[in-house]
Amino acid sequence: MRKALIVWGGWDGHEPEQVADIFAKVLQEEQFEVEVSNTLEAFADAEKLLELDLIVPVWTMGTIEQNLVNNVSAAVQNGTGLAGCHGGTCDSFRNNVDWQFMTGGQWVAHPGNDGVNYTVEICQSSSPLVEGLEDFTVCSEQYYLHVDPAVEVLATTRFPVVEGPHSFNKAVDMPVAWTKRWGHGRVYYNSLGHHADIVAMPQVKEMMRRGLLWAAEGKVRAQSQISAVSSSYSGMADSQ
Repeated sequence: MRKALIVWGGWDGHEPEQVADIFAKVLQEEQFEVEVSNTLEAFADAEKLLELDLIVPVWTMGTIEQNLVNNVSAAVQNGTGLAGCHGGTCDSFRNNVDWQFMTGGQWVAHPGNDGVNYTVEICQSSSPLVEGLEDFTVCSEQYYLHVDPAVEVLATTRFPVVEGPHSFNKAVDMPVAWTKRWGHGRVYYNSLGHHADIVAMPQVKEMMRRGLLWAAEGKVRAQSQISAVSSSYSGMADSQ
């Protein structure tokens, strides 16, 4: 069986335990062996992470030891998938730019806070992750992110919807969902999911299901191409 590790915690406002439970059920229905942990020490066993098909962080804010980030990074570089949503992945550790580089973005604002009505526009492309999906509306936080230009954008939302200092700039299409590569591993992110009821929306749940599976599928491809990387990439010494 494919193996997945879900690690939840951090700020309780994002209902991390409930979101982790949704992801666990999705993966179990796809025949994954799923381990769920509520401690970052789950990232301490570097060899164990290398054996996983998928890591799913559901951890908003807080701090993390650099060696734990290095372990996750090394695993993903070797083909372990990384997938998650909302603040549980791209607002996990604001003081760790290595994590942000790996995940592809960092939350900076949600103008209007919770309860904003906005449209998620699917980018019609050749990606199987969006095939057959249609635009939909959501009432939730609308994430404004700083985004890695290397990501492949799968869905966007239009800013501004709510007025703020950003409104004096021209209108922009902000990425909502994307993929990127980190070494030989696949990374998937979706900014939706402020609460568990948003993650459980049929459109969002299906986007996440596809993203989780896509990220995990990279492990088999990577194993046929590489031998294990002994340590994580370190090209940003000033951050460590």
